[in-house]
Amino acid sequence: MLPLADIRVLAIEQFGAGPWATLQLADLGAEVIKIEDPASGGDVGRYVPPFQEGEDSLFFETFNRNKKSVSLDLRHEAGRERFERLVRVSDVVFSNLRGDQPEKLRLRYDDLKHLNPRIVCCSLSGFGMTGPRASDGGYDYMMQGLAGWMALTGEPDGPPTKSGLSLVDLSGGYVAALAVLAGLWRARRDGAGCDCDLALLDVALHELMYVGTWAASREYVPPRRSNSAHPSLVPFQNFETADGWIVVAAPKEKFWVRVCEAIGRPELATDPRFADFGARDRNREELAPILEEAFRVRPSAEWLELLRAAGVPSSPVNDVPGAVGEARIVEYEHPTLGTVRQVASPLRLSDAEPPVGRAPFRGEHDDEVEDFVGA
Repeated sequence: MLPLADIRVLAIEQFGAGPWATLQLADLGAEVIKIEDPASGGDVGRYVPPFQEGEDSLFFETFNRNKKSVSLDLRHEAGRERFERLVRVSDVVFSNLRGDQPEKLRLRYDDLKHLNPRIVCCSLSGFGMTGPRASDGGYDYMMQGLAGWMALTGEPDGPPTKSGLSLVDLSGGYVAALAVLAGLWRARRDGAGCDCDLALLDVALHELMYVGTWAASREYVPPRRSNSAHPSLVPFQNFETADGWIVVAAPKEKFWVRVCEAIGRPELATDPRFADFGARDRNREELAPILEEAFRVRPSAEWLELLRAAGVPSSPVNDVPGAVGEARIVEYEHPTLGTVRQVASPLRLSDAEPPVGRAPFRGEHDDEVEDFVGA
């Protein structure tokens, strides 16, 4: 049995962050029932191009495999009554709406505990359910700007730059899934549910990690580094080769010695300018051209073979098709989209392989859900 096979989640969700959160739960066996508003055509992710036909898209498939769908308008009495019947037999009510919407739609613990005292209510919004920005919409790109990510990303003389993926949405989804599991554990232990109030901005700010600690403690303003270089460890960056790019990492002194040996410059390891972390950081502008010149003389494959043989952490800089070639792939047939191939979930427990199934059609499980909640 999958670890969350006895959990039922009601998900009022759309686009990326929320569906990503409940996808993690579905991949662990939870029954995730999407509540889709028929007035708006359901989850807007159904209509995201490219590779979209009608209410089906590869974008939607990515976030919603193994889920169920019911059509409910929570603003109407009949839809609310049906929703409340579902709450009675569920474990989690999850939403990723604006922060003011859980109160308006009565999705908070205080609104639902009379129906099910152990219900866990999780809201993932841009700015949280309280505060002056609760009613503001919040999206990944905005959070990357607000949280300083864009100021950290890109070449030194380039414009502020977002990350290539919606990492605030994805991180917010993982944090929300963790919060839900913690709430569930407490509800089963203590017999009472709770609210989980999560903000994408809080997640993005927390992920400033040590850079945030440096800034908060010493008002440090981190500079951008060329070639995606690490802010303090040298070398730890991309290097151009004769035919592409590779990543070379020396996060320990022993790796620095091995880099010097691999490029045929063992004397650099004992050069006082580069003798330890601090020296290499202070003198990175002198060291970088030496290493860049060395790495340009061979193709990537030769360097990776040499570096791996020397025990130096290194990798190619793949394009996306190349990266997918490194992945475990799952596939299934879709009635509209044909063969759908996705990167497999990393959530693997022994003897509990995540299921592989398509995303639901809108309202596909109306009758099934009606059967188990009763008329």
